[in-house]
Amino acid sequence: MAVVDDRRGTWRLASSLLLAGVVVSILAGLLHAESHDANDHLESFTAYANSGIWTPVHLGQFVGMALVGAGLVSLATGLASRGTAPGVQLRPLGWTARFGAVSAAAAVALHAALQAVDGVALKQAVDAWAAAPDPEKAARFATAEGIRWLEWGMRSYQSILLGAALVLVGVAVAATHHVPRMIGYLMALSGLGYLAQGWIIGESGFSAGNALPTLVSILAIVISAIWLAISTWRMKEQTPRPSGSPESIAP
Repeated sequence: MAVVDDRRGTWRLASSLLLAGVVVSILAGLLHAESHDANDHLESFTAYANSGIWTPVHLGQFVGMALVGAGLVSLATGLASRGTAPGVQLRPLGWTARFGAVSAAAAVALHAALQAVDGVALKQAVDAWAAAPDPEKAARFATAEGIRWLEWGMRSYQSILLGAALVLVGVAVAATHHVPRMIGYLMALSGLGYLAQGWIIGESGFSAGNALPTLVSILAIVISAIWLAISTWRMKEQTPRPSGSPESIAP
């Protein structure tokens, strides 16, 4: 029995979603209100209270992460499903892809909760602090700080889940031989950067120690997303293959 190799469609969908998510996330991040030191809450909260585009920026960040997650899930699911032919057992790297898909989906779900805290609750808290009369400012500021620390915790674990997803899917991509292995390695490198971010944020918030892993993770995912998109859109059409052939089995 022949199995039609739909590799191009799966890879192109996944790469398009991933690249779109990276672009949207970067654009939204560039519009985000910033302070010189994100751990200086007085300076940060002042900048946040003065932001007139806080809500759309954070909605954009969520959309970007949702697209990235959808791209990773599509890619991982496509890799894992290639081992579902009758009588064929899924190989270890197929399971790696599946675990990557689960991690990516969980990262998107946690990111939605994160944006509810950061994009809605924190904004309301800093606005209330900025508008409060002097006798109430200390209490309002303490409330905003409590929400900020909750943001630290959620951001920490979201980064860890996203990092795990990128490492797992990156390993599976590197093992397929359908695209250059370096793409998978770059995805995994980006994942390691996010894992480091998750640890640092959990320990010390948005400290200067985040600068290097943040730079590495962003550069690696940008390069890998662009390279993956170019590679997948250059893929040639495949002819039908027997269902038991090596190409029809997940790596």
